[in-house]
Amino acid sequence: MIVHEDLRIAGMTRSASGTIEAPGRNVAQKAGLNRGILDAGRTCAHCGHIAKENRRTRVAFACTACGHTAHADVNAAINILRAGLALRRAAQAA
Repeated sequence: MIVHEDLRIAGMTRSASGTIEAPGRNVAQKAGLNRGILDAGRTCAHCGHIAKENRRTRVAFACTACGHTAHADVNAAINILRAGLALRRAAQAA
């Protein structure tokens, strides 16, 4: 089984504000979605704690709740694997 995350973060987090001539719609909702997408990389693979302070640099992950440290990509890979396995179990149960 191969689990991967195929997200286009730059495109997914673009502003919904639009232009003066064509203002955007649902700007507040889009801003909330953008925060959620960007915050996903701040979940601790050890305890599940989510905080922006967990990810102080692009490569360093240090959980402020349990003290777990890892390379940010490794921490994210563990989270992605768990999510993929959960989807597989849900599909098998259905």
